Order: sequence, then structure tokens, then C-alpha cells
Amino acid sequence: MSLSRTLCVAVNGIDGTVVDVEAYASSGQPAFSVIGLPDSACKQSPDRIRAAASHAGLKLPKQKVTVNLSPAGLTKHGSGYDLAIALAVLATRDVVDPALIAGVVHLGELGLDGEVRPVPGVLPAVLAARAQGVLTVVVPCGNAREAALVSGMEVVPAQSLAQVVDRYRAIRRRRPLPESPALPDDRRRQERPPADMADVIGQPEARFALEVAAAGGHNLSMVGPPGAGKTMLAERLVGLLPPLEEEVALQATAIHSVLGTLRDGELIRRPPFVAPHHGASLAAMVGGGTLKVRPGSISRAHGGVLFLDECPEFKREVLDALRQPLESGVVQVARAVGMFTYPARFQLVLASNPCPCGHALSRSCVCSAPVLRNYRNRLSGPLMDRVDVQLQVHAVKRVHDAPPQEGTAQIAERVRIARQSQRGRWLAVGYSTNASVPGKYLRDRRWRLPTQVTRPIDQQLDRGTLTMRGYDRCLRVAWTLADIAGAERPGADHLLQSLGLRMAAEAA
Repeated sequence: MSLSRTLCVAVNGIDGTVVDVEAYASSGQPAFSVIGLPDSACKQSPDRIRAAASHAGLKLPKQKVTVNLSPAGLTKHGSGYDLAIALAVLATRDVVDPALIAGVVHLGELGLDGEVRPVPGVLPAVLAARAQGVLTVVVPCGNAREAALVSGMEVVPAQSLAQVVDRYRAIRRRRPLPESPALPDDRRRQERPPADMADVIGQPEARFALEVAAAGGHNLSMVGPPGAGKTMLAERLVGLLPPLEEEVALQATAIHSVLGTLRDGELIRRPPFVAPHHGASLAAMVGGGTLKVRPGSISRAHGGVLFLDECPEFKREVLDALRQPLESGVVQVARAVGMFTYPARFQLVLASNPCPCGHALSRSCVCSAPVLRNYRNRLSGPLMDRVDVQLQVHAVKRVHDAPPQEGTAQIAERVRIARQSQRGRWLAVGYSTNASVPGKYLRDRRWRLPTQVTRPIDQQLDRGTLTMRGYDRCLRVAWTLADIAGAERPGADHLLQSLGLRMAAEAA
């Protein structure tokens, strides 16, 4: 047969598109070409396939071979098409049955010795294959556990090109299938437990603010002198958060799969903690790239915490680029090759010194008034308006006689109970945390609070010291405070407390 087909998947962003791999052998001078917008790595597939087939004792057609990757207008990145191309070409010589490979997705890079090597992006590729009705995928052994995270799919681990060909020959001749290759050891790595809140000495206001942020999913800003414990507190926030829900866990795992940073093919259950350096570029933060668009730090933090230490040192354009994802929960990266959408629903935690020298709250500050003003203005008003809890962190003054502090486990249990209350309240309108609920639901008839309760924030709104966005965010924090306290609805004291948490840093 001179024409044969099989399937592969093109992953752009974290979305996959099933690709028809068509191989046609025709008369003419021996040649092997790949068309359909392949990148450099994909164009080099013929050289790898020739060596792999020769090492396995398989004969390729001694004709002009053309491989088309359809849809031809979609750019194909990487070496993950090697296995599919090799099988489609071998099927033109009837080495494997063309009918057996026609409806199967094949993923994997071929080594010169015929080994099928792991490739990034297998999880989103298998999800796309299932969405298109494909039931069987052949993947490298190193990606088999990752592919098995997708339910309802038959996952066939591939060790080498020869082993895959032998399997198809056995199916064709109705013989017993060869023994499946051994998968990597299933023993899970010992994960380091999250840092414990018991290590934080003192700081009762900051500890409570961190609990509020965890319970409601609120963004948090901390301003304080060096050594006050801002980074220590931020690192302990993920330990207070509940495990990721199934859909969010799959999205987070898909992002790490595309980046090639997924460990052992495990589903990511613990909320990620991402802390980029303050020199990070715009593309590194939101995602980008020239030939291949990759997720940025805000997508790696999806479902978890994005911590910006020394946030005034970040470029202004990088900080302002966070505003849209904080509202929508997604980030869109536009390039000449297309528009890429990544999930980016994270909790933002900002930490900064009060001034460049860090001692603006004491007499030892050496910063002039213009320097101090410029430093504080690096964080735009629209960005800070999206931060629910703005905290002033003071230096610790007592160490030796400090009482024992409450640990992460006890606080996390209160957070879990508060989140259960929120989920039961908002699930009917499609939300699970107070921080994600639109203001229109907080102000409608069912959930609207009495005027005497909202008077503190009504007055601030009338004075212009609180925007409408800030008004809604105070309401959200108040609901979280009520959930922590076990109250059915927020009272006036909760509104006052939420306003204090939002404006504490300004008042200091």
C-alpha cells in the first residue's frame, strides 16, 4: 500500500489538536520529506527514523516518501511526531497493518538506536485525543503514568520502535502480545512537608491575615522592614490551602507537563508556590516565546500562590500585566502564530520594604522624600486595588520568652471548614470561594447586607477613599471573616475588620 495514515497530537499552549499523519510512497528518486509546517526538530525526523529503523532491522521504502501533517496550516513543534511518522512510513510497505494504526495516537521521540523517548505535553495531548473520540494512545514508557491520568483511555507504553512493530505484528497474526515493557518504579518520592506556621514567632496580626487570605482565597500584600518575616509567612500560605480539586489539578498538571517539569507523572494535588525573581521579564511572567509559546509564572501558579518578593523592584509593565489575569483567571498571549490561552487563577502575595533602605518606619531611614515617594509609586493604584488584604508587618521584638505558636494543621482545619461554608453558599452560582464571587451576587437581594452593617464601607465609598472594586472586595473579606467565626452572615464588626485589613498599610 503506497498511502497510509495514523494519528498524533499537536500541543499549542495547553490545548491539543489531533493531527493526521499521512505517508505516501511514490516512484522517483529516494527521498524523505515532511510537510505541514514542521519546525526544525520535526523536520529532522527523517534522519532519526532512518537510523532507528536500520537499528531495528526494519526496511523503509526505497522511493520518494512524503509525509503530510494535517491540518497543514497548524505549526508542528518538537520531536514527538517521530513514532507516528515512522509507523505511517512503515505501513506503506505493509511492515505494519495500516488498518491497525489508523485510529491510534502515537507519541514519542525516536533515538538513533530505536528507543522511544519521553516528550513534554503528553497529558494535554491525551486529553485532546480523548475529546476527539480516540480510545488508544501509544506513549513512551517515561510518559505512561502521566497518560494514565486520563480516564477512559487505553495507554500502551512503548520502549522501542521494534517493540511497537512487534506488537502490531502480533495483533495482525492473532498471536499473544509481547510482554509489556517495565514501567518506571511506582514508588512516590517523599515530598517535603509544607513549612509550619509554628515556626513564625509572634506576628499575631500577620498570622491572622494569612489565615483570612487562605480561607477566602484573597490576595495579600505585606509591607515591613527586612527580617520581619514576610517571606516566611508567604511560604507557609500553601500549607493552609486545601488540596486542588480534580479539574484544577488536571490543569495545573497539564501546564507542568507542557513545561517538562512534571515529576514521575503524578497528578499535582498540592497548590503550587511560585516565586519568580524580581528581574523576570514580561514573557517569563505571563508567558510567551518566539517559536513556541510557553506558560509563564502566573500559569505555573494556577491553583496556588504567586509570591512577588521585593515587588517594587519588578518592572512596572510586569506588575501591571497581572491586573487582567487577577480578574479573569486566564491569560491570553497573542503571537503571529495565533492566540494562546492559559489558566491563571492564583492568589497573589506581595511583599515589600517600606522604602529602599527598609527603615522608613524608624529614625534610621536615610531615604529622601522624593526617593520614598518614587519607591511607593512603583505599585500602581489599579494593581493594589485588586489586593484584598493589605498588611503592615512590624519587626519582631521578643524572641526568648515568645509563647508557643499554633501550627499549620490547626489553622488549615479552620480554613477547610470556612471553605466548606463558602462552597455550600456559592456553588449554585458556579463559585467556590468568597474571593471569586462577583460583586453583583454580594449585592443582590438574597445576600445583600443591611445598611447599618455596611455603613463603614458606604462612608468610605462616599468619601472616595474606596473604589467600587474595593467596596466589593471588602464585602468578600467580611464574608470570609464571618465564615472563620462560624457566623451565618457578616455583622458590622466584620465589615469594620475587613476595612481595617484593607487599609492597614495605608494608615501605618
